[in-house]
Amino acid sequence: MRKFAIISLIFCFIVNAQTKAQTSAKTVNLTDLNFTVEEAPEWSALLKRETGWFGGDGIYTIPLNGIENRQAKANDKVLFIFSDSMIGKIENGTMAPGYKMIHNSVAVLKGNQPANLKMKFTWDTDKAKAAESVFIPRTTQTHTSDYYWLGDGFVNQELNNAIYIFGYRVRNVGTGAFGFKEVGNTLIKIPAGAQPPYHGLKQMDTPFYLTDKNDDIGSFGAGIYVNTTKADAPKPDGYIYIYGVRGMAKKLMVARVLPKDFEQFDRWTFYDGTNWVKDMNKVADVTDNVSNELSLTALPDGRYALIFQVGGMSTDVGMRIGATPYGPFGPVIKIWDCKPDLEEKTFVVYNAKAHPSLSAPGELLISYNINSVDFIPDLMKHPNLYRPRFIRMKIGKESQESRVKN
Repeated sequence: MRKFAIISLIFCFIVNAQTKAQTSAKTVNLTDLNFTVEEAPEWSALLKRETGWFGGDGIYTIPLNGIENRQAKANDKVLFIFSDSMIGKIENGTMAPGYKMIHNSVAVLKGNQPANLKMKFTWDTDKAKAAESVFIPRTTQTHTSDYYWLGDGFVNQELNNAIYIFGYRVRNVGTGAFGFKEVGNTLIKIPAGAQPPYHGLKQMDTPFYLTDKNDDIGSFGAGIYVNTTKADAPKPDGYIYIYGVRGMAKKLMVARVLPKDFEQFDRWTFYDGTNWVKDMNKVADVTDNVSNELSLTALPDGRYALIFQVGGMSTDVGMRIGATPYGPFGPVIKIWDCKPDLEEKTFVVYNAKAHPSLSAPGELLISYNINSVDFIPDLMKHPNLYRPRFIRMKIGKESQESRVKN
């Protein structure tokens, strides 16, 4: 009887704690944040280059010391990972012959300032010494024609400081700007201390690719939030939160796992709207209208900022305020109009996200990508178009000083 009573008390404690947390989350202001936004031209200029790497998208940033939730220091190093990347030269206002597009590349920045001399770009080379992708699929489920676009990544301080990056296996299935399809999800592991182009990495097929009853494809890795003490999270619960996006409605899904269990895929759990469950197929859509790349960042007042391109590909950079890393999330707050960047009708904007390791206290540095549906012809006329642009969100003093009442 005594053992049963203790178990009952523990169960009641857990239920009461969950109920209290859910009630508290419902009282958080999800609609208002005092902020201003301005261009960050010095960061945009860092990626406006004439030789070597001169274009790319994707752009996630990973502090190599594993401290995700504060600005990097002068001697820290931040890894930039890019998806499709242009390698070559720009001469006389156009791309010089010999340019090549590869599917991903990396760069390492020393410090937290956009200093060109402290930024080193790297890609691999093939047997003919031509530019080649850093990450090439080599898993058991890989087809010979597959290639990687990259998701988010982080340094796992509980697993020997290895770098983990999500790779989306992509396959061309047609012609034109959208003649491709995501066909699988991979976890890339880079040992601590390894140097680009990372020849000693490990690749693992994951189960985190799904198709639902409406035939909507979904995949995890769109964003990662490291909610641990070692990552300097302000309200750590010890978990890694991994965000997924599915379907044309760009619905957001959330998974979580302890850092030490990151490679143990059967230990991941998925938020079903109320509880964390083992079955990925029961994962809830916690919000929608986001983009396939995004970020979640803790705000100074205890809330969370989900940053994304509204609807996946639009001219609006958007934000939803969250009460917790898994919601609930408020309505879309449009924070920036990218129309001035659209010099041609064929230009498109996509995949905005924040970069906290490059953001000063009280600010969020945010990037968004520019591309064209008429890719090579537009690049010949505008060779610097295909690169991220940056803006800076400054959070108002009262938002920094206020605190969520739990």
